[in-house]
Amino acid sequence: MIIIRKRIYARAGLLGNPSDGYHGKTIAISVRNFWSEVVLYEWDSVEIVLAQHDRARFRSIDDLASDVTLHGYYGGIRLVKATIKRFVEYCHDQGIELHKRNFSIRYESNIPRQVGLAGSSSIIIATLRCLLEFYEVEIPLEIQPSFALAVEVEELGIAAGLQDRVIQCYGDMVYMNFNQDQERKVNGLTCYTYEPLHLPYSPPLYLAYHTDLSEPTETFHNDIRGRFNRGEEAVVSAMQQFAGFAAQGRDALLEQDIDRLAGLINANFDLRRSISRLPNWQIQMIETARRCGASAKFAGSGGAIIGTYENEAMFAALSTELGRIGSRVIRPQIYAEV
Repeated sequence: MIIIRKRIYARAGLLGNPSDGYHGKTIAISVRNFWSEVVLYEWDSVEIVLAQHDRARFRSIDDLASDVTLHGYYGGIRLVKATIKRFVEYCHDQGIELHKRNFSIRYESNIPRQVGLAGSSSIIIATLRCLLEFYEVEIPLEIQPSFALAVEVEELGIAAGLQDRVIQCYGDMVYMNFNQDQERKVNGLTCYTYEPLHLPYSPPLYLAYHTDLSEPTETFHNDIRGRFNRGEEAVVSAMQQFAGFAAQGRDALLEQDIDRLAGLINANFDLRRSISRLPNWQIQMIETARRCGASAKFAGSGGAIIGTYENEAMFAALSTELGRIGSRVIRPQIYAEV
């Protein structure tokens, strides 16, 4: 039996987010410490196997309520189903005939949920990669992020931007330019300019995520989207500034200017805070990291932070102090180990 197994990693936004949804620029990294894995093999019917978080049995109504608070109303099954549906439609639109063999598909994920590390999109992209191999279909890499975004936004109504899908399709570290003058269509899907950054060194980055509290991406994005669409000057201007931080950050990374990178990371959060009302526990994570001497910003929608640190003593201080407020600190593994 042929078994197809695809693994897609978590991601962290290093600079520029959340401007990816507003024709801005961003830099994101892979976080290979965490991943989602999808396994597909030929079967007599199309079967989607329930995973750990796709629960239908609970110890009590309080257990059910707690599960919904932590994981939402839906697990990854909806992501897998929506990806399959969209894949079938894409192939039909492109005149690609699919063979009639069926399959069983299952997923698992150890990406911390709802802390802005892109667990949902990782399941979608891993599912897509399995389907591409099973049906021997090619979808150009440059439009795979837009395919994944369409699954979330158009099929499931999840507010999202392209950044997560780009880094999870390309891997490692990527500078992304979503300016409208970079926009082009391939097979009916939109793509922009994506520049992989293959650095000759490992930037001194830490990632911290809260182990108890979380906030879905929609909570942040929906409010900002409405204000942006209404032309609120502070929000429109902020998106342009976020994009500028990413462009400057690209140069700082290529020049190995970590002090400049740290300043941009701090500026990114300070600007985001100026246009948003943020939960106190999220602000506490940032302020705790900064008291240790590190730079800090959100890695995504909230619940995880990323920044630079200067030495091992500072990393140890980050681990201790952030641990006191319920956060775990790791060094993100960006590139595959050689």
